[in-house]
Amino acid sequence: MNDYALYRKRLIPEECVLLKDDTILRFDEDIVVTSWRALKKRPDLSHGYSVYYRKEGYKISEFYRHDHSLRYFYCDIIDFAPHPDEENAFLVTDLLADVICYPDGRVRVMDLDELTDAFDKGLLSDTLLKKSLLSLNALLGEIYERGISRLTAPIEAARHGTI
Repeated sequence: MNDYALYRKRLIPEECVLLKDDTILRFDEDIVVTSWRALKKRPDLSHGYSVYYRKEGYKISEFYRHDHSLRYFYCDIIDFAPHPDEENAFLVTDLLADVICYPDGRVRVMDLDELTDAFDKGLLSDTLLKKSLLSLNALLGEIYERGISRLTAPIEAARHGTI
């Protein structure tokens, strides 16, 4: 399944990283499901799973502690596009707005200030700013209406080997 490569591109701070250690569990035109270990050693985070909703423009991740307990669900607003320089590679650009869903049901929207800063500095086009806000709105609507569990169903299927 790892016939594809995923690159994570950040605008703030500016970086582009090959997610070489991520394991792709499912890859199709609608979603990509991965399992991964934290890129940098952290006391509060060990590993997780992610599902990229390619057309919707968001990624839902389950973050786990070292004892395998769920820390939270971290939702990134993204742009998922073919990599311009590599075949079978995709560039996942972090569009800065994030949502954290805690196991107790709390929801926190984050980094809208970074979204504004990136736009003001010319790091984000009008088109990507609009895409970010529309994807954030759709994600929040889904979370508030149906909860996070429908969005994490592909991760659960991967964890239980039913993909």
